[in-house]
Amino acid sequence: MSVRPRELAPMLGWRRLGFMLCGATFVGLLLSPGWWQGFASVLTRAILIGLLALLAFGLFERWPARLPGWLARWVLQVVGVAVAIPLGAAAIYVGATPSGAPPFWEVADRRVGFLYLTVVGVMLAPWMALGALVRQKEALARHQALAFELERSDLERRALDARLRLLQAQVAPHFLFNALANVQALVDAGSPQARTVLRSLTAYLRAAVPRLHEPVTTFDDELRLVQAYLELMHLRMPDRLEFALVIDDAARALRCPPVTLLTLVENAVRHGIDPSEQGGRIDLHVERRGDRCWVQVRDTGVGLGATDDGQGTGLASLRERLQLIFGPSAVLRVHDQEPRGVCAELELPAVER
Repeated sequence: MSVRPRELAPMLGWRRLGFMLCGATFVGLLLSPGWWQGFASVLTRAILIGLLALLAFGLFERWPARLPGWLARWVLQVVGVAVAIPLGAAAIYVGATPSGAPPFWEVADRRVGFLYLTVVGVMLAPWMALGALVRQKEALARHQALAFELERSDLERRALDARLRLLQAQVAPHFLFNALANVQALVDAGSPQARTVLRSLTAYLRAAVPRLHEPVTTFDDELRLVQAYLELMHLRMPDRLEFALVIDDAARALRCPPVTLLTLVENAVRHGIDPSEQGGRIDLHVERRGDRCWVQVRDTGVGLGATDDGQGTGLASLRERLQLIFGPSAVLRVHDQEPRGVCAELELPAVER
């Protein structure tokens, strides 16, 4: 098997080289007091042997590609390191023997040096290899855990985005059907205002429908839609609907989920003012309070318990959309008010668009 130069990079990474140099320095310091050629000589030999052991560690990390079921790769790596120590030491001593000189095993000082290096290396290197394997496994486990967490977060985000798009897609037909039902009521009643209301509704829908699919809008844009909607409803029931819109200038540029205010106001019209014989009044108030935005929609309609469908599907959809976008930091409360009517209060983070 041949090892390509580019494959040596992971086998001789900086961390592995640093770990090996620390071990070789320790061996050099341990043997230098009795080493007749001095610290530099034993350190050089220890580093060369450490490099060979490191190559054996990296080689058996990749080769062979498949192992029998009874042989674990880490065992092969540790055994490879243990075998590389005496072989490497022998190769170094053979290579350092001058031509014509007796072999190192016939020279007492060189033979003792070889034995010292081999014994100390065989005692330390396999344990160092095991320590490196443990650190490597821990790093791999952390990397996999982080990868799984990132993948899970990405899947959750995609699921939330898909759910939010579905809810926003449901808002459009819900709003359109309610608006068309109002026009149909005028036509059925033979009201002369039906044609005027239909023209106003057509112009309004041309501006409003594209915004239903936008991911985010501002309270200023929302207020324009609400005003146009209430003006349409006022044309339909001029004697039964009054309204007032008040917004803090500091809140106009804040981010707002599409048709949030429209949903609250439409709910007040549909479930409060419309069922009431004498009609009523709707007051919308938007105010910024520090890092929070406060919205209040009050009506003097029939109240929560007077209609069969209660608060309607619009508020349920709005609650879910707010939960998906803001989580628990957005709060929507709806309650009866005295002497009659309903008050809807919404608090959400004040975020500039």
